[in-house]
Parts: sequence; C-alpha cells; structure tokens
Amino acid sequence: MGEGPVTKVKNGVLKVLRGTGAIVEGTAETVKDATVATLRGAGDVVSGAGEVVSQVATSAFDAVNEVGTGLIRTSKGLVVGLLQGVGEVATVTTGVISETVRAALRGSGQIGGDVTKTAGAIAEGVIGTTESVGVGLSEGAFTLAHTVVTSAKDLGSDLIGTTAATMSGAITGAREVGADVLETVRSTARGFVTGAGEVGGDVTKVTAAAIGGAIDGAKKIGLSAEDAASAAATGAFAAAEEIGESAVHAVRDVAAAGVEGVKAVILGDQDT
Repeated sequence: MGEGPVTKVKNGVLKVLRGTGAIVEGTAETVKDATVATLRGAGDVVSGAGEVVSQVATSAFDAVNEVGTGLIRTSKGLVVGLLQGVGEVATVTTGVISETVRAALRGSGQIGGDVTKTAGAIAEGVIGTTESVGVGLSEGAFTLAHTVVTSAKDLGSDLIGTTAATMSGAITGAREVGADVLETVRSTARGFVTGAGEVGGDVTKVTAAAIGGAIDGAKKIGLSAEDAASAAATGAFAAAEEIGESAVHAVRDVAAAGVEGVKAVILGDQDT
C-alpha cells in the first residue's frame, strides 16, 4: 500500500531538508501537492480544509524536528503550499488563512521552535501568497495579524516579540511580490490592535511593537522608516477607534512619543 498524502508530507520535507535544494520552494511544492491530493479525496472539501491544514502542518514540523534544522524556511514554504493547495481545489477564505497561520504557529511551538522567529517567516509566506489565491491584500494582512495576536495566549508565545516579527515579515513578503507595502503595514497593524482588544492585550505595547516591527521591516527593504511607522500608527488608530477612548489615547501616546526614535503621524486623526 502506498503512502497517504499526509504521510508524504513528512517524507517529502525530510528529503528537501536533507538535500541541497531550496527549502522554501521544495517545501511549498511538497505541501501543495499533498494538500491538493488530500482535499480531492475528501467528501466535503470546505469542512475538511481545516483538518487537512492541521495534519499537513504537523507532518511538516515532524520532519523539521527529526532533522533538527530548517524551521524558519520550512515554515514559510508550509504556509505558501497550504494556501496554494487549498486554492487549487476550493476557495481560499480569510478563515483558511487564519487556520493556516494558527496551525503553523502551533506546529512550530510543539517542537520547541522559536515562535517569534517563525512568525516572521509565516508572515512572509502569507502576504506573498494572499493575492495570488484570491484574497485581498488588506483582508489577508488583517487576518494574519489578528490570528497571531489571538493565538499568542493559547500558545504561550511572546506577544510583543511575535507582533514585531510578524510586521517585519509582512513587509518583506509584500516587497517580494510587489504588493503595496504601506497598505500591508496599515492592515497588519489594524489586525494586531483589533486582536489585542478582543483578548484583553495591552494596546499600548502591541501598538509600539507593531510600529517597531514596521521600522525594522522598512529598514530591511530601504523604505522610509517614518512612512512605515506612520502607516502602522494609522492602522492601529483605526482599530482603536472601534475599541474605545482608552485605546485611542493609547495609540496617540505611542505615536507622539515615537518608537526607536521615530515619530509616527496618524493620518486622518483630527485631534493631533
């Protein structure tokens, strides 16, 4: 009897990690093929997608754990392959993106990986794939960030470090595919603060981390740190307005004080 599609993921990723080829591309291809095969064999593709995403992610990280290397690049390839695979058989929704991000973060944590570093790679993969599978950039970025924040408590990960790494990774992912970087920053920051408001997170710290991550990501691609910081503050402020007055004041205070010596301008705020 041959291997099942999910079993092939582990063996395929093991082969990639032990070989000399590109880990991101090799993992993405392996995961995509297994996801397509598994979903096509499912009776109900829509309801089965979440389970398939979880199983495939677990198998990929089992391979990483066995080899002991390649976590970051495998994480990026994993989310790319999952989204492309689902997109070939069914419709990729923001729910699918959320399940993919959550499964990747959880899988990384379960093998003792640095979730903060993994989050950056996951963000690169998600943002770099979102539009190609039919989800708008703003929706994809918001969902990515919202899922990272709401998952942090359950996973026991460092919310602030993960927020900053996700933002920086999102910027890299946007630049890699020629997407609107500042729109990515705004939507990602909005997702972070919305998520923080829902789980009782510290809006001040999350906003500062989002702006700090935007500054870091901007420097990596040669973008104006001030423009990136202002885009992050503007997105955070949009979310804060929906949360309440205390959140609005928190975002304003962070923007006015600046992060890493960079002041942020909240575009559209009539009171600043």
